[in-house]
Amino acid sequence: MSFTFAPFFLLSRFPLETAIISRNFDGFLLLGRRRRFTASSISRAQQANEPLLVVVGGGAAGIYGAIRAKTVAPDLGVLVIEKGKPLSKVKISGGGRCNVTNGHCTDKMILAEHYPRGNKELRGSFFSVHGPLDTMSWFYDHGVELKTEDDGRVFPVGNSSSSIIDCLMLEAKRRGVVLQTGKTVTTASTNAGGKFLLKIEKRTINMVEHVESDYLLIASGSSPQGYTLASQLGHSIVDPVPSLFTFKIEDTQLAELSGVTFSKVKAKLKLESIGRHMPQLTQVGPMLVTHWGLSGPVILRLSAWGARDLFGSGYKGLLLVDFIPDCHVDEVKSILIRHKDQFAKQKALNSFPLEFGLVKRFWKYILEREGLSGDLLWASIPNNSLVSVASLLKQCSFRVVGKGQFKDEFVTAGGVPLSEVSLNTMESRIQPHLFFAGEVLNIDGVTGGFNFQNAWSGGYIAGSSIGKLALSASLKEEAVS
Repeated sequence: MSFTFAPFFLLSRFPLETAIISRNFDGFLLLGRRRRFTASSISRAQQANEPLLVVVGGGAAGIYGAIRAKTVAPDLGVLVIEKGKPLSKVKISGGGRCNVTNGHCTDKMILAEHYPRGNKELRGSFFSVHGPLDTMSWFYDHGVELKTEDDGRVFPVGNSSSSIIDCLMLEAKRRGVVLQTGKTVTTASTNAGGKFLLKIEKRTINMVEHVESDYLLIASGSSPQGYTLASQLGHSIVDPVPSLFTFKIEDTQLAELSGVTFSKVKAKLKLESIGRHMPQLTQVGPMLVTHWGLSGPVILRLSAWGARDLFGSGYKGLLLVDFIPDCHVDEVKSILIRHKDQFAKQKALNSFPLEFGLVKRFWKYILEREGLSGDLLWASIPNNSLVSVASLLKQCSFRVVGKGQFKDEFVTAGGVPLSEVSLNTMESRIQPHLFFAGEVLNIDGVTGGFNFQNAWSGGYIAGSSIGKLALSASLKEEAVS
């Protein structure tokens, strides 16, 4: 699916202050004085004196916010500028299925607990205005059937992110949102009248444009572009660091277990830089062994909650894993001793308690870590060695020595501080008519649909606020005239 919109051009042979070119379908039009200009595709839905919203970023938050703003204020001109492909993260998320949101966390207090950055601030009205159920209803109403899996993750029934992308792109086109790709907003400032002056570049053809807008929504994700624009408009930035990544483990024997999965473990991350007790650094859930270390939901959640401290420690720490979290250590000891009595003449490697739900490769790893040969008969294993095996199963330590990148679904901790934005409207507390949504803010969630929900909620609130402001301004103009 592709949409073609008329781009803006500034001819280099004319002085910046005096020559701005707008191309329409009939050719070029040269304007002799500096003024705001729009492409013909905007002008069809916007008169010269009507307001313009420019959205920086064509991701989930930007497109959703643009649609919402245009829905609330149909006469508002809405232009989305995207440097790459629109909705690229939507396309790859959830292995190409798009994890739209989380259907098990509909209470705003419980939902907020899944955001390492933002968990306190998001307990207010943010998710009450537009939460997971609202997101699901919106997509249902626009023709996308969704399903909620056992772990709460919500996906399209067709298991393809293209259904989400097609839905958003079609609705944006239907509403009259203009999307231009391959361009970057490089600078932003304001004039005496409070309008935004934006410089837009398309480096592939060495093109520069200048646009004046009434409203600006920065929804550029973790791109440095958004941080730069926010700084130019007076905001501070919390230095971004990686979040949602796997752990590299210093253990040559562990690499032999690559591909082994555990449906439920309890993992605790210990970092020297954290002296206080942090409950979120203990997580329960599935875990996966990789050729470089450990991955899976448990590890990704730990990486998110420990993101800043892990960065500060050079991604070094100690991971303690309980492989049988539903059994007390004394029960594990009893099971092992009972198994020894029942299978005394069998080799330790070939026979082990099924209650533990372990695979043979991992059982071999545990025996070797305790210095026990798999060829030993159960009868030959001292009870004190079984006690040690039980302790290891309940608290197995791994040395974390680095991080791996979570494929292309890169998430950052950092961005515009939430204290500088009103979450009721997503408007800047520093610059009027400047709005933010999505990951450009210092908000990030754990894996499971939470980062997209932040995008939908923030985009919806920002779009609603901008639309209402545009309507109000229009009514005032009508009253004056």
